[in-house]
Amino acid sequence: MSKLSADEARDMLLAIPVACRVERAVLKDSLGRVLAEDVAAVINVPPFDRSPYDGYAIRGEDTLHASPEEPAVLKITEEIPAGAVPTVAITKGFAAKILTGASIPDGANATVKFEDTQFTSTEVRIFSPVKPGSNIVKAGEDILVGAPIAGKGEVITPPHVGMFAGQGICDVAVFARPRVAILNTGTELMESGQRLLPGKIYNSNGYTLSGYLADAGVLPYNAGTVEDDAELIASRIDQLLNDYDMVVTTGGASVGDYDWAVRSAQLLGAEVLFWKCAMKPGGSMMAAVKGGKLILGLSGNPGAAVMGLLKVGMPFVRKLTGRSKTLPEEFDALMAEPYKKKSTVARFICGHLVVREGAAYFSQTEGSGNGLVSPLLTCDLIGQIPEGTPYLNAGDRIRVFRV
Repeated sequence: MSKLSADEARDMLLAIPVACRVERAVLKDSLGRVLAEDVAAVINVPPFDRSPYDGYAIRGEDTLHASPEEPAVLKITEEIPAGAVPTVAITKGFAAKILTGASIPDGANATVKFEDTQFTSTEVRIFSPVKPGSNIVKAGEDILVGAPIAGKGEVITPPHVGMFAGQGICDVAVFARPRVAILNTGTELMESGQRLLPGKIYNSNGYTLSGYLADAGVLPYNAGTVEDDAELIASRIDQLLNDYDMVVTTGGASVGDYDWAVRSAQLLGAEVLFWKCAMKPGGSMMAAVKGGKLILGLSGNPGAAVMGLLKVGMPFVRKLTGRSKTLPEEFDALMAEPYKKKSTVARFICGHLVVREGAAYFSQTEGSGNGLVSPLLTCDLIGQIPEGTPYLNAGDRIRVFRV
C-alpha cells in the first residue's frame, strides 16, 4: 500500500462519519463543552437605558447655556439606585439623582457625573453644556434581541457563559464528550509506580496522549499495556470498541512490527484505511475502521506518537467532539534559526512563537528525535517543512500550525 501524505491521511480520517450524542449541561458545568445548538439573544442587554456613572439624569437641553459663571440649576426629583424603577419623568428644569447601572427615567436624555457638579439634597448645579444622548448606555448596546451569541459546534468560552447567564439561560445543549481508549503495546512497558526492571521502560505514551486528548474535549481512558502478540492485541481492542468511541494504540506500527499493527486489525475484521504515512516523525501509523469506529495505531516512540496524533489524528478527534472547526489554525512565520537537515519527506518540528518588531518568528525547541518528549514542553507551534526541502535559513518563511 503506497504511503499517503499527512494531509491525505488526515482527510481520509475526516471522511469517516460520526454520530455525536447530545445532552444538556447546566451553565456552571458548560465551560469548554461543544454547543449542539445555535444560541441567540432573547432579550436586549442591557434591557433598558442605564447610567454608566453615579451622577444625575437630565435633559441636555437644560444645560445649553451652562457656564462656570452661570451654571444650570436643576431641581432633584428623586434618587434612583441600581435595581429601582424610576417613578418621576424628567421635565424642563428637573434632574434625578442616579447611581451606576440604574434605569434612565422617562424624559432624560443624558447623565452628568457627580464630580462635574455641585449639589445639595434638593438641587444640582451644572457648569458646562451636556450634549443630549451623552453618558447613557442604550438598551441592547451589548447585544440585541435575535443577535447570535454562539453557534453549533463552537467551544463554550468564559464570555459565552457570561452572555448565556445575561440571557437568563440556565442550561444548554452540548455534545457528549467522546470516550477514547489508549492501549499501549509492548512487552518492554511497565506502569508508573512499579519497580523498573532491567530492560524495561515506563509507559509514558498513555499519559501524554491522554493529556492532549483531554485538552481537545475528550474523556480519555488509559487502557494499560498488552504484550506484543497480534491475537492478544486484537482481543483487547475488540473489548475496548464495545465501550469506547475510538481506540488509539501505540507501538507495533513500524516496518519491523507489521504483524502487531495491521495483523491485529485484520484479525478483528477491521477495514485498514492506510499503513504508514509520508511524514517524519510520526509516519509509523495505521488507521482502521470497525463498526464505524476508528482504530488509530501510532508509533511507540513518544515524540512520534504525539506528532502523528496532532497532525493526522487530532482533526478527527475534534470532529468526534462535535466541533465545527476541526483543523488547527495555520499561518506563515519566519525561521528564527536555521534548520540544516534535509527533508526527503515532509518534516514536522516543534517550536514556539516569538514576535520581533511586529513579525511572527518560529523558534525551534531544543532537541529532536522520535523518542523525545522534552521538546514538547515549550511547544505551541508545529513547523511544516515540505518534502524535498534541502535546508532552511534564518528568515526563511515556514508554514506553522498551533498545537
